Amino acid sequence: MHGPVRHIVMWRVRGDTPEQRQAARLKVKAAFESLRGRIEGMTHMEIGLDISEVDYACDVVLVTEFSRLEDLKSYADHPEHLRVRAELGDLRVTRHQVDYPVP
Repeated sequence: MHGPVRHIVMWRVRGDTPEQRQAARLKVKAAFESLRGRIEGMTHMEIGLDISEVDYACDVVLVTEFSRLEDLKSYADHPEHLRVRAELGDLRVTRHQVDYPVP
């Protein structure tokens, strides 16, 4: 496959109270924002926090675009990405992902 790829990940985060969940959301957002400009081939990054408050919604969404599928595959093992994953540990309790070619 040639051309850009969009990588979307959504998480629910750990927290017993609304305040704990909000703190966890902000930590995830800050951690992934620290990757800006550090990942070769990543051409776009957007991080959103849910405001719907419906019980089935995810808490955080990460939308990234990569120049090529190979760049996305390299991102998985990139030292900065691994640092963020280690920093967040088990803060994220569920994860959903979709990768697709950018039309």
